[in-house]
Amino acid sequence: MSIWELLLAFVVVVLMLVALLANVLVLLCFLYSADIRKQVPGLFILNLTFCNLLMAVSSMPLTLAGIIYKSQPAGDQVCHAVGFLETFLTTNSMLSMAALSIDRWIAVVFPLSYHSKMRYRDAALILSYTWLHSASFPIVAASLSWVGFHHLYASCTLYSKRPEDRTQFVIFTGVFHALSFLLSLVVLCFTYLKVLKVARFHCKRIDVITMQTLVLLVDIHPSVRERCLEEQRRRRQRATKKISTFIGTFILCFAPYVITRLVELSSVVHINAHWGIISKCLAYSKAVSDPFVYSLLRHQYKKTWKDMINKILKRSSINSSALAGESHNRNLPQLND
Repeated sequence: MSIWELLLAFVVVVLMLVALLANVLVLLCFLYSADIRKQVPGLFILNLTFCNLLMAVSSMPLTLAGIIYKSQPAGDQVCHAVGFLETFLTTNSMLSMAALSIDRWIAVVFPLSYHSKMRYRDAALILSYTWLHSASFPIVAASLSWVGFHHLYASCTLYSKRPEDRTQFVIFTGVFHALSFLLSLVVLCFTYLKVLKVARFHCKRIDVITMQTLVLLVDIHPSVRERCLEEQRRRRQRATKKISTFIGTFILCFAPYVITRLVELSSVVHINAHWGIISKCLAYSKAVSDPFVYSLLRHQYKKTWKDMINKILKRSSINSSALAGESHNRNLPQLND
């Protein structure tokens, strides 16, 4: 193996381990906190977490083996199953992010009617659509034998070996990425830009009230005035940073891989094998970033996993104290003797 292949293998191992740990932590928070389970967005996050976990235990290990052995690492049936699952999970993840953006849009733009427009039943219907949508493309690909090991990405994915199917496969690939990546991106941009517009409007109203208050409080200390103005600036930047993170991570992780898949269909452009694997690793990195972007860095999840850690540490300290006390009691008779 070359130094590049060793480095890429190391990156896949790191992505796989971090994705497993982070998504398992999100799942534990969901099981531990009743408040998180009551929230409708929790269903979308749970679905996204399961997609990321399955990706980490199915597609990533096979890609790692493909990088190491430079060939198909498993039998045809296993490779077809993993390729089918990878196509389904990738599409499902994209649509789950779009569903989360729709939920935020309704919550921010229509706050008074949110609970009537986004109920558990509505969330379940949206998830049912994402599953049907995500399953339709790999079913068609599997029925036409368009799933297999692709050396450019060192993974089992959509792939057609028959030259006579080239035109149909090009059309299928274009439609697939248009109705998965492009559709999700359009929904993300539309909903989050609407959310940003409302957030900026509310920030302006709060800024006006704050400035009026500062003008009335003529005796206010300059340091307090400066803190108020600094909080204004942070408030204006907070929504922009969050929305930029949601859309930016989606584009950064998925766009290079999707563009590479589309360019690959052209026989004019030659794609370096290392770049193919790098674009695949970028797509895998979404399974790593999702737990932090959508869950673990939010206040409710941070409080939940901190409570879990404190409970575990408290229990272990109580057990150690009990063992120490029991050992001390056992030694007392020996001292008396």
